[in-house]
Amino acid sequence: MEPFNVRTAMRKEEHTGTTSGLCEGYIQTNMVTLPKEYAFDFLLFCMRNPKPCPLVEVMEAGQTVPQAADADIRTDLPRYRIYRDGKFAEEVLNISDVWKDDFVTFLIGCSFTFEKALLDGGIPLFHQEQKKVVPMFDTTIPLESAGIFKGNMVVSMRAVPNHLVDQALAISDRFEQSHGSPVHIGSPEEIGIKDLQSPDYGQAVDFDPAEATPVFWACGVTPQNAALQAKPSMMITHAPGHMLITDQLDPNYKNG
Repeated sequence: MEPFNVRTAMRKEEHTGTTSGLCEGYIQTNMVTLPKEYAFDFLLFCMRNPKPCPLVEVMEAGQTVPQAADADIRTDLPRYRIYRDGKFAEEVLNISDVWKDDFVTFLIGCSFTFEKALLDGGIPLFHQEQKKVVPMFDTTIPLESAGIFKGNMVVSMRAVPNHLVDQALAISDRFEQSHGSPVHIGSPEEIGIKDLQSPDYGQAVDFDPAEATPVFWACGVTPQNAALQAKPSMMITHAPGHMLITDQLDPNYKNG
């Protein structure tokens, strides 16, 4: 299906699940929406931490239609999360009722964009095979602070067959706007992850640790983690694993 058709299904609340594996080859983005008073600090936060927060687009205050897609960012993601005063308040299917004209939206690159390239390279994606949301973990990897925003990186994990790890690195490295190469390989305890079967976001995947290596990419859920410490009065994000699908083909794909 084309991105517009998929987004229409989301707008009608007919599709509310993960966007992993949908509209392969098209750029997917994380979304962060903040009141204008916090926008400059957050822009600096993204610029200082481009690995977990690669900016695809920054929208004007009150703007609801991005350049990247013929979409309404209030309705065309499958799920949203609302944070108030730094605490998770609720998960909803659209944000029209809470939208304000001073909201500034940031679209941030997502590793779902390069998943088709991994598949094309013969690398299995266990979360897709098992119909799960990719597992994501809080880490001890520090971030550069900016104004009120600070904290540690969140990573997504994909278990890669041992003989294909180098291949996965080479493929994802091309996608700089979608987090690029991994930030850590193997030994999850070295970055503060105690149990791969207990992710902080998403769902645990089953794999044989003797045959596959856990590989960790920077994740666009990082700003949600930072918001817990920054405590802005309001912050709206995508629900983990539930992205905005844009109309732009990533140029790293041959058909792009």
